[in-house]
Amino acid sequence: MSSVIKALDLLSHFSASQPEIGLSHLCRIAKRDKATTYRHLQALEVAGFIEQNPSTKQYRLGPAVLKLAQTREATVPRKASTEGPLFDLTEKTGETAHVTVLSGTKMYGLAACESQRHGTRAIIDIDVFPLHATASGLCALAFGPDTLMNAAVSNLTPFTKSTDSEPDALKKTVQSIRQTGFGRAMRTYEAELEGLSAPLFDQTGQFAGAVSVASVATRFTPALERTIKEHLMIASRDISRNWGGTIPDDIEGLWATSLTARHELETGS
Repeated sequence: MSSVIKALDLLSHFSASQPEIGLSHLCRIAKRDKATTYRHLQALEVAGFIEQNPSTKQYRLGPAVLKLAQTREATVPRKASTEGPLFDLTEKTGETAHVTVLSGTKMYGLAACESQRHGTRAIIDIDVFPLHATASGLCALAFGPDTLMNAAVSNLTPFTKSTDSEPDALKKTVQSIRQTGFGRAMRTYEAELEGLSAPLFDQTGQFAGAVSVASVATRFTPALERTIKEHLMIASRDISRNWGGTIPDDIEGLWATSLTARHELETGS
């Protein structure tokens, strides 16, 4: 990993839940030595990507990040074009819907919409979605670049007792997702939640992110699963079209087969 990449990678540790980070803590979570980390922080500070809070002496994102984010959204709109489909998805399913985008080997949260139908609902409060433990992350492993698997197996944190914490188990899970067209995370990140996702594509024709629904596990029935999948397909098509992409024919085929098989199983039982 080059010095530039190492320096920029430090920015990924800042989030809404962790807006300020001290040098020692950043060294621990980034697994870097203090001298190198401090040197990288100084370079980022000169460029305006971070700044030091004069009161706490901790580091936080700088104004240059805001400018880049505004330029990115203005020239390659992503978030605004998800709002309508996410609202419809939430209304139809009664559950929390959200969109993640792939950048490098990480899945970042882009937008979320919570349903008001239930008092107890999923709250999306993370910025980077673990590839091996979330529906959107598993969707990325199934339909994104092959290089993502190496990134995933390098950190198989067992968030719950259901999380795949061995490479072979994860690969088996991903293979099953490739046969249905839907990412699926059953209590693997939070024990109380179950999630389903569908891939998103942009103008390059490549996997660009995922649209997902997170449901409280006690509400997740076969009927709700079918409803979520039906409306995930609609949202995936709409968002992909807004991003200049289309759903590949093979994934459309997987969706059709998956829902048909599920319907036959339900009516035959």
